[in-house]
Amino acid sequence: MKIIRFERDRSQFMASLKKNVNDYFKERGISTKGNWTMGVKSVVMLSLYIIPFILMITVSMPGWMIFPLSIIMGAGMAGTGMAVMHDAAHGSLSRKGWLNQLLSGSIFLMGTTIFNWKVQHNVLHHTFTNIDGMDEDIAGHAALRFSKHAPLKKIHRFQHLYWWFLYSFMTLSKLIGDFFQLKNYNKTGLTEQQNAKPALEYLKLFGTKAIYFPVVLGLPLLFSDFTWWQIALGFVVMHCTGGMIMAVVFQLAHVVEGAEQPLPDQGGNIENEWAIHQLQTTANFSRSNRWLHWYVGGLNFQIEHHLFPNVCHIHYRKISHIVEKTAMEFGLPYNMNPSIVNAIASHMRMLKALGREAA
Repeated sequence: MKIIRFERDRSQFMASLKKNVNDYFKERGISTKGNWTMGVKSVVMLSLYIIPFILMITVSMPGWMIFPLSIIMGAGMAGTGMAVMHDAAHGSLSRKGWLNQLLSGSIFLMGTTIFNWKVQHNVLHHTFTNIDGMDEDIAGHAALRFSKHAPLKKIHRFQHLYWWFLYSFMTLSKLIGDFFQLKNYNKTGLTEQQNAKPALEYLKLFGTKAIYFPVVLGLPLLFSDFTWWQIALGFVVMHCTGGMIMAVVFQLAHVVEGAEQPLPDQGGNIENEWAIHQLQTTANFSRSNRWLHWYVGGLNFQIEHHLFPNVCHIHYRKISHIVEKTAMEFGLPYNMNPSIVNAIASHMRMLKALGREAA
């Protein structure tokens, strides 16, 4: 693993921002973690996944019904991942550690383990945001180019047209890709750096798959009236729905116009402080859309999330004004698209530019 170093907080931006945000919570006497509303949200999101599944295996219904039920399950899978599991994995959902650990396990709905997610997201993405070769979220694939420093291929010229199709396979690809990802973490020493044992994490991953497939595919085969091909197709529809939602929301924060992609110098040094780097590489969208904020778990406020990952997303809307004001006082950027439509349009323009321009 490369050694990347950020400058110290010479500008005192982060020190000032921390004080301003801490004062907000102290003056109101509220916790930075979630409250009872997170409990309600967790129940709602998990129900969107579990209730349609129970109906599939307990109620006799026509074959076509598996498709709307699978779409609802996909929406529930995405909602649980973004608004429940994500906060729990950061330890911000609750003040109770055991509850965070329990609900971070809801990533099982995607057929994977929490370890891979924490390394990819909490460690690599949050530390080295938008740095090519370090942040796996902009690593791209053969047909997608998210970084201006990645090799440019002819097929990338059309990626702004077919991106949505490939995004829908995000969680499906992880069902197998998990093993290759964990193999890489073991090889580079990332697993041991997280005080985890490579062999044990392999065992957990295999065990998760061994339970996931018999439950999600096996139970409908045994107890429902649906045919095997309807169940298989419903499984794909569920994952494509959830994968599309999550992939789009994540990309709208970092692969948009205004979000920079800096590289370290030959010595591995980034010219900015870590907090300023987060401002430069991250973007918010749809600040005023309360329903969207609720469903995506505050991921439309990614600037606040990156600067304060241990703060529950229910507070992001309020502290976003503090972050923006402090950034302006220090002459720093605060990237924000007014709506999700604007953010998607910016993402498409960015994909088009990345598909035609070399670094």
